[in-house]
Amino acid sequence: MSILFSPLTLKSVTLKNRIAISPMCQYTAKDGFPNDWHLVHLGSRAVGGAGLIIAEACAVVPEGRISPFDMGIWKDEHIEAHLRITKFIESQGAIPALQLAHAGRKASCDTPWNGGGFLQNSPDAWQIVGPSSIPFKPGAPTPNELTIEDIKQVVLVFQFAAVRSLKAGYKIIEIHAAHGYLLHQFLSPLSNQRTDAYGGSFENRVRLLLEVVDAIHTVWPSTLPIFVRISATDWREGGWDLEESIQLVKMLKLKGIDLIDTSTAGNIFDAQIPVAPGYQVNFAKAIKKEGSILTGAVGLITSAQQAEEILQNESADLILIGRLALRDPYFPLNAAKQLNENVKWPLQYERGKFN
Repeated sequence: MSILFSPLTLKSVTLKNRIAISPMCQYTAKDGFPNDWHLVHLGSRAVGGAGLIIAEACAVVPEGRISPFDMGIWKDEHIEAHLRITKFIESQGAIPALQLAHAGRKASCDTPWNGGGFLQNSPDAWQIVGPSSIPFKPGAPTPNELTIEDIKQVVLVFQFAAVRSLKAGYKIIEIHAAHGYLLHQFLSPLSNQRTDAYGGSFENRVRLLLEVVDAIHTVWPSTLPIFVRISATDWREGGWDLEESIQLVKMLKLKGIDLIDTSTAGNIFDAQIPVAPGYQVNFAKAIKKEGSILTGAVGLITSAQQAEEILQNESADLILIGRLALRDPYFPLNAAKQLNENVKWPLQYERGKFN
C-alpha cells in the first residue's frame, strides 16, 4: 500500500489519506459570509477524494481580511453558512478544517484579478495594523503599531474564532502564522522592531503566537487537532529562518500542536525565492526531524509519484496541494490509479472509475 493513500490519525480524527487541500483564498465572500462558490469549490475537492479540506484564510476580525472579499468567522452569524460547507465535506468522507488568520499590515487589498494592490484611497479601505509601523513595501500604507491592549484583543479574537469554528463543524483548525500575515510579522525581526515584551529577542517575538495557541487550547476540545502554518524562512539575511523555526516548533509541540504546515516566504516583498519542484520540502523534513513533530509539505508538488516519494523519504507526513487542486479537483482519484490503489469513488461517479 502506498503511504499517500494510507490513513493518518490525529487525536480523534482520522484522515482517509495523506492528501490535503491547502487553504486558498477565493476573494468571493461578502461581509465574510461563505456562499455557493465556496460550497462548490471546497465540496468538489471533497468529492475528488482528498482526505482533508482546509478552507481559506478566515479572518478573525473584519480588519484582518486580506481583501473586503475574504471569508470571515468574526461573528456568530457566519456559523450557519460555514455549517452548510462542513456538512457536505464530511458527507464525502473528508475532514473539514479552517485556517484562522489576521492579515495585519498586508490587509485592505484589492482582489488579485484587479491587481491586488492596497486600497489606500478607496471607500472600501481600512486602517491596517502591525507589530511596528513598517510598511510592507515602498508606497504601501503604514500600519498602526498595535498597543499592548490591542495585542491582548488579538489573542481574544483568535480564541472567539476557534469557538465559532467548532460550532461551524470544523474538526481541525490551523493557525496562520505564515506568508507575512500578522502572526508571522511578529515572528520576523524584519517586520517586528518593538522594544517591549513582544519584540526584540526570539522569546519576545514568538510570544503572541504562543499566547494565541494557549488561548485556543482553553476552548478547543483536547480530542481535536490544531495545526500551525509557518513560513520556515523569510529568504532574507537577518530575517526569520529555519533555525528559529525549529526552536519555535519545539515550543509548539510542548503546547500540544499536532502538525506544522510548512511553507516559506511572504513577509518580504522582494525576497529572492529559489522556486523549483518541491522547493519547500526540505524545510518540512528538517522541522519533522529536529522538532520531532508531524509536518505537512507544500509547494510545487505536482504528481502522485513525487508526493509518494516525499512520504517514503520521511520528509513529511501530509501532502498539501493548492494550484494542482485548482487544475484538477479530482487529483486524488487520478493519483490512486497511478499508484495502483483501489479507492472508493462517489457512487454518482462510479461509472467513470478506471477499470
